[in-house]
Amino acid sequence: SRIAGLVGEILITLGVLLGLFVVWQVWWTDVVANRSAAASIEAWEATLPESGDGIGEPRFDEPPLETPVASGQQFATMYVPAWGQEWNYPIAAGVDYATVLDNGFVGHYTETALPGQLGNFGLAGHRQSYGRPFYAVDDLESGDEIIVRTANAWYVYHVRDHEIIKPHEVDVLAPVPRQPGVQPTERMITLTTCHPLWSIAERYVVYGELDHWVDPADGYPEALAPIASEVR
Repeated sequence: SRIAGLVGEILITLGVLLGLFVVWQVWWTDVVANRSAAASIEAWEATLPESGDGIGEPRFDEPPLETPVASGQQFATMYVPAWGQEWNYPIAAGVDYATVLDNGFVGHYTETALPGQLGNFGLAGHRQSYGRPFYAVDDLESGDEIIVRTANAWYVYHVRDHEIIKPHEVDVLAPVPRQPGVQPTERMITLTTCHPLWSIAERYVVYGELDHWVDPADGYPEALAPIASEVR
């Protein structure tokens, strides 16, 4: 009976520890990552010059040149109106787990183009835990806007299509997705995340292309008008 009691106590302890791990993985990592993301956005936006206070004119000419930053450093903020007016996450250079993805950032594949530039601007983000910025990636539809704010411009991309791939199919990040070696003629954005939920068996990929850009001195994109007081 003593042995049975000891085994029972051990099993109960293991059950409690497992429950605590699940709470940490599912909930607490989101809390910590979202706090980190919000703090990073606030600090980064404080460095930006004063912006216009109205809806800026869409521009279709050559966008400004962007400058690479050090790994782990925020250089942009991302908005997706289809995911709610409160959705916004910082974009940092690199896709390292410890310093970027697990820290509440959307990560930029630094071997891909910078925002607004000719080629393919490739991004990665968690779909569950650690803030799960790309949780609703499968809800995006053709025409939905993906908006990226840098110090130089607002870039407004429109979703074009999506596909589900295997992890080794990295050619989705080529300058022309799926066509390695081909010279790009478009300004693309590619979102990548794990699929299905709670699995790393596949990747969910969303493709978009630049529709227009807005000079921050003129204002902000029309889609962000409902949160105008919160964007710089």
